[in-house]
Amino acid sequence: IVNLAVTTADDPAELDVRWSGGAVTARRKKNESMRSALQKVGTKSAKRKLKKRRRKETRYATDINHQLSKTIVAQAQRTGQGIAVEDLSGIRDRVRLARNQRQQLHSWAYAQLRDQITYKAQAAGLPVQVVNPRNTSKTCHQCGHCDTANRHSQALFRCRGCGWTGHADHNAAANIAALGHNSYRAAQSTVPKAATPLAAS
Repeated sequence: IVNLAVTTADDPAELDVRWSGGAVTARRKKNESMRSALQKVGTKSAKRKLKKRRRKETRYATDINHQLSKTIVAQAQRTGQGIAVEDLSGIRDRVRLARNQRQQLHSWAYAQLRDQITYKAQAAGLPVQVVNPRNTSKTCHQCGHCDTANRHSQALFRCRGCGWTGHADHNAAANIAALGHNSYRAAQSTVPKAATPLAAS
């Protein structure tokens, strides 16, 4: 998990923010190694320890997601903006990753993070749009050029169309924000306007 979450905002005073997953990945690798060792032992005592460790990992993920969602919603409140999040349902079946990356993807509670963001945002009166992330990682947010070759590495995005260069996750976040904005505007355009009250006669 390179970055657990990335935000972008229209306000130039607000820097794009990345929450690195480095510490999380290191901790989860350590836990995975310990789980593997306990599973090999196979005794009742080892099984009890295994269950206890799994519960501890679940609490850890929940706490991280709580902190992330709280910070993201606070940033949205501060800038007076809504929130757009990726629809990650089915991501485990859609993406092709190396074995260790698949294990990390399967082990993180992305749905819980999305739900916590949605719950906190709605409680704060902020709109939330869930968008399809298709092609957001390979489309340039500046010119719209879509090409797998735009993504030079996990971190580097260099558009083959206009030459824009920057962090790949920030580019994807900008695309998701634009999709969320368009989705919100489309939804608002279908809301019937309140009828003008008739004057009493």
